[in-house]
Amino acid sequence: MTTRPSPRPPARPRPLVEFRALGPIEAVVGDRLVDLGAPKQRALLALLVSKVGKPVAVDLIVEELWTGHPPPSAIPSLQAYVANLRRVLEPDREPRTAPTVLRTYGRGYLLDSRVVEVDVQRFSERAVAGWQALDADDPQFAVHEFEVALAQWRGPAYAEVADAAGVRPDVARLEELRLSVVEGRCAALLAVGAHEIAVAELEAFVQDHPLREYGCELLSLALYRAGRQADALALLRTNQRRLADELGIDPRPALQVLEKLILNQSPSLDWPPPQGPAVTSPWRPPAVPNPRGQHRSGRRPLPHHAALPGGEFLRAPLPAEL
Repeated sequence: MTTRPSPRPPARPRPLVEFRALGPIEAVVGDRLVDLGAPKQRALLALLVSKVGKPVAVDLIVEELWTGHPPPSAIPSLQAYVANLRRVLEPDREPRTAPTVLRTYGRGYLLDSRVVEVDVQRFSERAVAGWQALDADDPQFAVHEFEVALAQWRGPAYAEVADAAGVRPDVARLEELRLSVVEGRCAALLAVGAHEIAVAELEAFVQDHPLREYGCELLSLALYRAGRQADALALLRTNQRRLADELGIDPRPALQVLEKLILNQSPSLDWPPPQGPAVTSPWRPPAVPNPRGQHRSGRRPLPHHAALPGGEFLRAPLPAEL
């Protein structure tokens, strides 16, 4: 296994504006953050960022900003918000010239994806690269890609407007993807022999997300490889009781198989020294609270296994939507 340098993205023109949605909504113009104004103006921008490159109808915007109860002044207020945003997003635009970033499109508005960049896209690209590296049996490179992806996060997605109906689906999708990337990174850590680091990361993760069965699988294997067989079995049995008590279901078959393998100290769970350099210093992804409670993941498993011998049960579940 060889560690590859991070691939350079194809050359492309520098965007006029960089939008950041993985945390409080931000816009960077010419290397500086710009003032996005009042809450409703920021909510408008968040809605447009969540649908970058796609027109959003004025009627839908009004419905979202005023939650179904628009005042008589809604349309003039919306037009004022758009004008304000255009001024801060294109401060050097000549008077009476058409805007390039926030454009009018029919009876709606859009952010032109040809001239803007969004951190959500960078995160998704790195996440996909990490899973591809796992499929290619290059977990060291996968660790790097997952860490670059997670470093994009500054807090909950669309933080101050996350409860707005227009961005709520995107917030849920991004949170699910973030959790999957954390799990993928831990699977890659196990695959390069960094079992103690994986244990430390996964113990906190499973405590915060106890119903995510894949995280439980990974932590159980990490504990076993760290010489903690009893703790691994106790975790699996605790998970089994929790699923039965809270959801009325049994663990998925992979967890049941893993419990038997750990109980019997199956050689298939052992891991030889990695061929490449193991990860030696822990990196912690940004702490992003999940205020929406826990639920069993509805993800579909795809063949993104962590290159683990005998690890058919360790297929990394990929979110149904990227």
